[in-house]
Amino acid sequence: MIAENYKKVMTEISRAVERVGRSAADVKLIAVTKTVGIETVRQAAGLGITDFGENRVQEAEEKVRTLPDLNWHFIGHLQSNKARDVISHYGLIHSLDRLSLAKALQRCAEKTDQIVDTLIQVNVSGEESKFGLEPEKLAGFIEHLAYFDRIKVKGLMTMAPFVDEPEEVRPCFKKLRELRDAHAKAGLQLAELSMGMTNDYVIAVEEGATMVRIGSALFN
Repeated sequence: MIAENYKKVMTEISRAVERVGRSAADVKLIAVTKTVGIETVRQAAGLGITDFGENRVQEAEEKVRTLPDLNWHFIGHLQSNKARDVISHYGLIHSLDRLSLAKALQRCAEKTDQIVDTLIQVNVSGEESKFGLEPEKLAGFIEHLAYFDRIKVKGLMTMAPFVDEPEEVRPCFKKLRELRDAHAKAGLQLAELSMGMTNDYVIAVEEGATMVRIGSALFN
């Protein structure tokens, strides 16, 4: 079933990029494995999936330690006291959203002598239930991050509202792309746009997503 689901998702991505004149190679599929076990992750990796996402440090610990050769992404809200665990095992953090977390990441990275790749999470929808910076605070936050030499910002991430009609969330994805483009004009390279999940990834790809976070469309 995973093989069939994977083929379907990749077909949808290919059709979406074709509609807007992009290449499928520009979009990375991140398989969200928070609800599946180690053997299922192995099966997915055997199909050629290389990138996997988890959003809870403790629940994912066994998977991440057992399968260290996979590219692990931390996609959930990150508590500052979990910073050390995450930078030790995850190649990219999608959810940098506050200076206190940046300070924690910086301290841990100094101790381990490493660079931490991150995405800044932006709450484009304005939903109170969602984490992330308000869009108007992004510029100031980026300026502050210039003082953290162990943190490398690779792009932006957002989560759209869950709605019955995916087309309704297109403005969220468009806004994140516009934010990225505005900062690119100022000379800051923010290559990655992590946006789009099972319910809306096709719309996200059409609006410029370079990473889509897919769980149930693959594993259910």
